[in-house]
Amino acid sequence: MNGKTVVTFGLGDALFALPVAPVMEILDTSPIAPLPRAPAHLLGLIDRRGASVPVVDLRRLLGEPPQDDTPETRIIVLRLETGGIGLRVDRVIEVTQLDEAGAAPLPEAGLLNWNERMVAGVGRRDGAFVSELRVEALFDPEITAALSPEIELQ
Repeated sequence: MNGKTVVTFGLGDALFALPVAPVMEILDTSPIAPLPRAPAHLLGLIDRRGASVPVVDLRRLLGEPPQDDTPETRIIVLRLETGGIGLRVDRVIEVTQLDEAGAAPLPEAGLLNWNERMVAGVGRRDGAFVSELRVEALFDPEITAALSPEIELQ
């Protein structure tokens, strides 16, 4: 174990992880109020204890096709410097630590002509590959500028 705690979740068959530190909470899906003229990955707003929280479809943000909600669909609410934001994911698996040395950058990425700025590295959990995402790289300035400053960051 590397000592770094992560939240693991799935999008389709792929497994991902986020550092647990910025995770405020994990919510069941709830009605999302759409925003006019928003980019396709910005689904709209949810109410979180009276505060408006923008919700991003992580599938669309990563270039995957959208998928309807299922009973396993969750919203991971993250704390950012500018406020809070929700990430809609297919399912949350667990809060855990990655096996062995944790997520490591792929040294071969340059040879493969792959430079994905959102991926911090690839690790393993129970033998399966897990892509650890960079929270700060997930959101373009257009999204983070629209974050609600009224969200209480506890």
